[in-house]
Order: sequence, then C-alpha cells, then structure tokens
Amino acid sequence: MKSSPLNNSEPPTAMSEFNTRKNACIGHNSNAAAIAVHTHDGISYLLPYAQFLYAERTANPALEKAPEASPEKLSIHFGCAEVIVLGSGLNRLEDWLQRYELGCVRPADSRLAAVYDTLISAVAVTLTKEGHEH
Repeated sequence: MKSSPLNNSEPPTAMSEFNTRKNACIGHNSNAAAIAVHTHDGISYLLPYAQFLYAERTANPALEKAPEASPEKLSIHFGCAEVIVLGSGLNRLEDWLQRYELGCVRPADSRLAAVYDTLISAVAVTLTKEGHEH
C-alpha cells in the first residue's frame, strides 16, 4: 500500500523550509500578556500589554544622513516605558501589537535581512519617570 502525506500539497522544498524558519527577531504568542523586549546590550524587559498605550511606525529619520540605516522606526509606548525598534518589515510587529500577540522583540544580525521579511536591527528602551518610582 502506498503511503500519502497528511495534506495533499507537494513536499516542502529546501527553499520553502528556509523561508519559514522561526524569525530570530520576533516572537508571536496569541496568549501574550506582556512583550519580552531584549536590547543589544543583554538587558531584557517584560512590558505588560495592560500598560500599552499606542504605537507609531514611521520612516527612520536617520535615513536622511545615513542611507544604510534601517528604513523603518516603530515607537511602542507603554505607561512605564517607550520602546524604539529600528528595522524593516515592521508592519508585522504593528499587526501583532494590534491583536496583543507580539510576544518578544530582539535585534538580530543584519546579514539575516536576506532570510526574513521582518528584521530588527536595534531595540532601545527608555523607562518613564513612573517606571522608576518604587
């Protein structure tokens, strides 16, 4: 008896497997209560969605002076902190934020730009004064 795949689609090619690998920059979690934010200097923050205020995605102003700079900037505002994400394909983060499904963000090596639709080149966190009060 001939076995058949569980789905009727063609087996994945090496290229399709390569393109669907887990993105090293972002994590998706449909049950996320907070976003894990990792900076390039090894500091991580867990910012609760309950304090999420708004996000703004724009062109990166640094492009005017440095053409090799990341093309997009996403500012994510919380009651306790502001997160600045630089990279490309940041509309995916914006979509997941809208549904409270962004689980984590972290910068990755720019050489991964050829692999992923979304690449985060830098992440910075600024705590608000309220975030420093105990």
